[in-house]
Amino acid sequence: MADVALADPAIRLTDDRKVSADPAARRKALRNRLFLGFGLLLVLAGLAYGSWWYIVGQRYISTDDAYVNADSAQITPQINGTVSEVTVSDTAHVKRGQVLVRIDPADAQLATEQAEATYAQTVRRVEQYFANAAQAAAQVTARNSDVSRANTDYSRRVSLAKAGAIANEQVTDYRNTFETARADLAAAKQSLAGQQALIRGTDVAHNPEVLAAKAALDTAKLALSRTVLRAPFDGVVAQKNVQIGQRVQLGQVLMSVVPVNTAYVDANFKEGQLTHVRPGQSVSLTSDLYGSNVVFHGRVQGLSGGTGAAFALIPAQNATGNWIKVVQRLPVRVALDPNELAQHPLRVGLSMTATIDISQ
Repeated sequence: MADVALADPAIRLTDDRKVSADPAARRKALRNRLFLGFGLLLVLAGLAYGSWWYIVGQRYISTDDAYVNADSAQITPQINGTVSEVTVSDTAHVKRGQVLVRIDPADAQLATEQAEATYAQTVRRVEQYFANAAQAAAQVTARNSDVSRANTDYSRRVSLAKAGAIANEQVTDYRNTFETARADLAAAKQSLAGQQALIRGTDVAHNPEVLAAKAALDTAKLALSRTVLRAPFDGVVAQKNVQIGQRVQLGQVLMSVVPVNTAYVDANFKEGQLTHVRPGQSVSLTSDLYGSNVVFHGRVQGLSGGTGAAFALIPAQNATGNWIKVVQRLPVRVALDPNELAQHPLRVGLSMTATIDISQ
């Protein structure tokens, strides 16, 4: 029968169709399995994204547009002079009150000594005013006595003249003496008023002339103290631009002191991310300097009053020309943990990645 089957063309055609149909069926089955797998993969991806959004996405916002900043101080002289000493260099750590620069104090020292001499001289002059006033008061008392005595003598001579005991010429002389005493009294009173005008309502220490001399002395001492420039707080020296022998001017920037221990981060989030950002929310940060193994922790201090574009030197003029909407970023100030800063110091301008927990 095998020979018959092989010899029969119909039987051989049927077997060939079965063989040719098997690869198509296999391809279809494979395609179905691939579609099923792809569908399952989409479902798993959707579930994974939904889980991530539910657990993380709706709770955290993140940006890598964040940089370290600090309220650095520019060291500028408040007097003109020649630099006699520079005690620090760039990158040096300084403590609050540490001497940074000394300016030659010779001119300021001479001005102080002159102001001290002027002050002492003024005090003596004002003390003399008080002595002159006392002397003028004594003169008034003496002139009052002279007037009283001259008046008595004149009155007696008038009585004697009426009785015919003395000549009228004597009465005239005594009247003149009385008038002279009165004039001397008036002059003494005017002199006393002039002396009292210099000291009225004050003592020596609070006399206007003494106060003016004292102010000049304090100004000279202040200028002398300003020949020494000190660090305003703990920090690191940066941008030093001063040398010994250099002639410096008032307000010239000599260097900067950066308070790295009080550094903060300005994180620039997109405006659409800031809906639920509030001061006090916790922030996790990593820096490119230390990598992801070192995580800094901080708190949102507040949001800036405007975007960077609003405060640019040349702000955008959206009302003119063709307008294209650009998503804006708003700086968010983040305060860092000082203990973590002490362990891993940061420098101004370093890049950070900030993540805010907005679920709080």
